[in-house]
Amino acid sequence: MSRYFTDEHEWIEVDGDTATVGITDYAQEQLGDVVFVEVPEADKQVGKGDDAAVVESVKAASDVYAPVSGSVTEGNAALADDPALVNSDPEGAGWFFRLTLSDPSELEGLMDEAAYKEFLATL
Repeated sequence: MSRYFTDEHEWIEVDGDTATVGITDYAQEQLGDVVFVEVPEADKQVGKGDDAAVVESVKAASDVYAPVSGSVTEGNAALADDPALVNSDPEGAGWFFRLTLSDPSELEGLMDEAAYKEFLATL
């Protein structure tokens, strides 16, 4: 498995042609307490950079963008009952959705963990 990051603070973990997407620990810290999450339905087609999910916190509502293009296979249903999972485990149980990659070459434009840490240092 490989994990990539976007400058919009999403992470994407890839295993073959399947990927899991969520927001980074940095993003959840910026949002504060998450109170609502809307995840995409299965079979939704998303393009790279499209709005794919919504996260609302006590501070703001934000869109979560698709880091790559693909077909959503599953939204994280656990977030409907417990949106605070995004705060407690943003890069684990607080994932947002899974998708099947339609163009794996789009991963080439994303950051690896070291590059993301360097990016965070510039903020």
